[in-house]
Amino acid sequence: MKKIVIGLTGQTGAGKSTVSNAMKKCGCGIIDADKIAREAVEPKTACLKMLTNAFGCDIINKDGSLNRKKLAEKAFSSKENTQLLNEITHPYIVELTKQRIAEYFASGCNIVVFDAPQLFESGSDKLCDIIVSVIASQECRLARIISRDGISREQALSRMKVQLSEEYFLEHSDYILNGEQNIDNLINDAEALIKMVKDGSFISKKGSGK
Repeated sequence: MKKIVIGLTGQTGAGKSTVSNAMKKCGCGIIDADKIAREAVEPKTACLKMLTNAFGCDIINKDGSLNRKKLAEKAFSSKENTQLLNEITHPYIVELTKQRIAEYFASGCNIVVFDAPQLFESGSDKLCDIIVSVIASQECRLARIISRDGISREQALSRMKVQLSEEYFLEHSDYILNGEQNIDNLINDAEALIKMVKDGSFISKKGSGK
């Protein structure tokens, strides 16, 4: 079969990690954007130096590593700061992602899933053949984020407000998964999608085959 890159994205707390794990069990290669992002800001990297210049020296720990909590407080305090964070980090993330995709394909893996919360914002959607988004209602996601990250309702809402709207995901995705359903059904839907991609029967929600 032809080599395919699936961009997996969606709203925070919608169930993207569940879908990613299901796709991995189906034999897909998984690239975790969060891990790529951590690699991009390792001590002494050009990306970390740019972040320090933009957000201040207090985002750096004594050992030279990034204080992620402090950066998050600053970066998610406004849309302008979030945009600045993205403008600095995304070019590095895209280049590292290209390297990982090439490595998977070279190893014989035909389907690579790029699990990326900010797939569109980073421009990484252009690396993908199929875009899959996981969405759920605000209240459902809010409860999950608070439970998962141990943060307040206000902090969770602050994160959600700087993300793309549900309408954006619906308009720009080839396939939508309902993250509000029970976990078994969500896993089944993810497995069914990969089966369609493997056998060549996948048709996007817009009606065009990929």
